[in-house]
Amino acid sequence: MSDPMRPRASLRTAVVWDVLREALDRRMKSADPGGHGARPVLDVLDTGGGTGNFAVPVARQGHRVTVVDPSPNALFALERRAAEAGVADRVRGVQGDAHGLFEVVEPGGFDAVLCHGVLEYMEDAAEGVRNAVAALRPSGTLSLLAAGMGGAVLARALAGHFAEAQQVLADPRGRWGEGDPVPRRFTPDELTALVADAGLAVEAVHGVRVFADLVPGALVDSEPGALEALLRLEAAAAEVPALQSVATQLHVLGERESG
Repeated sequence: MSDPMRPRASLRTAVVWDVLREALDRRMKSADPGGHGARPVLDVLDTGGGTGNFAVPVARQGHRVTVVDPSPNALFALERRAAEAGVADRVRGVQGDAHGLFEVVEPGGFDAVLCHGVLEYMEDAAEGVRNAVAALRPSGTLSLLAAGMGGAVLARALAGHFAEAQQVLADPRGRWGEGDPVPRRFTPDELTALVADAGLAVEAVHGVRVFADLVPGALVDSEPGALEALLRLEAAAAEVPALQSVATQLHVLGERESG
């Protein structure tokens, strides 16, 4: 199980984790603008949060996290992981999915919603975003992570599968063939449009795993300082629009304005 706090796994999560942590810190400051009260505790919803890859680190920051996931095995692993991290009292697992989200949680009850790796598997991606937004309180934050189309094109081409790379470009769902395990991929414009159409202001867009999936793991593990250098490169590349278009994943941060 990967964890944003573990060095090797951070190649896949560092960019998202840094953006998310900053967003949660801003939300806490807005809840206590003078900084004189008790440290605010946020209510965070993690849809499709599985074994707690993000939920447990968020709970370590002192927040209450509700994880909605369709897999009972994943929720069992989440419970164990939260207990091992000492945050079992701040993490709650609920069986459900993004389609029937409000069958298991109340709308408008969360300061932040994480929707990571969910839209790819929904028949109606717009519905998934609308549900996530409806779960937010006024001034809430949405963290949206989904598979990027350009990253799949690049990966198939570098593997020598040129026809499949071209198929990704031609397919409206960004798939390279029947054997593709990912039902749908997105461009940056598609994801930002989904967020804007759901009524949020798009605060930031980042490319995730621009290089991490292309660099041999043996090189990263064996060369001194390679992991840290690659992490710095990923952080710098994440904000470059031209590189976002070839990232394995895309991250969009949206803010719900009060009123």
